[in-house]
Amino acid sequence: MSEAFIEFLKGFEMLTEDEIGLIADHSDIRNFSKGTVLLREGEVAINCYSVIRGCVREYHMVDGDERTTGIYTEGQPVNAFTSASNQIASKHFLVCAEDCLLAVGDEALEQKMCKLIPRLESIIRSEVEKETGKMQDHLARFMTSSPEERYLHLLETRPDLFNRLPQHQIASYLGIKPESLSRIRKRIISKERS
Repeated sequence: MSEAFIEFLKGFEMLTEDEIGLIADHSDIRNFSKGTVLLREGEVAINCYSVIRGCVREYHMVDGDERTTGIYTEGQPVNAFTSASNQIASKHFLVCAEDCLLAVGDEALEQKMCKLIPRLESIIRSEVEKETGKMQDHLARFMTSSPEERYLHLLETRPDLFNRLPQHQIASYLGIKPESLSRIRKRIISKERS
C-alpha cells in the first residue's frame, strides 16, 4: 500500500487508525501517466478519484478550444457528479496533466465501505458539502473579480500551478487569452518595480 495514500487518509482527522487501515486495504490505488484521459466528453462517468500525487485538469471543448474549468492537485477529489448521478454523458474531459497517483472509486466500492464503516456515509456527506461550498466560493469569486484579481488570487493561493501547467492552460482557467495573461503579468511586474 502506498505510504502517500496512508498520509492522504490521515488528513481526514475524523477517521480512526483502524478505519484508515480498513479503507487502505480496500482501496484501488493506481498510477496514471501524463496525458491519460480519465473521462471523455460524451462518456458516462463511472469512477471518482482522489489525487494522492499529481495534477488532473478538467476542460470543456468550446468551438474547438479547450477551456480549463478545474485543476485538481494533491488532496483534492475529482468527480463528475452530474454525469455519474444522472447517468448522462459528461460535458467535459478529465485528463492527467502530470504523472498521477490516484485513488480510484466507484459506487460499489463506496457502498461496500459504508457497510464496513457505518459512519463513513456521514463523513462523505460532510466532505461533499465542504467541497460544494469551496466550489460556490470559487464561482462567486470568479464572477465578481477582474482577470487581474483572479490572477493575483491564484498566485496567492495556488502558486505551484504556474510551474505545473502551461501558461495557455492557466490563462484558460482564469477565463482569459494567453496574451492577456502576459499583459497582466507585465503590468504587475511594472507596478512592483515602481
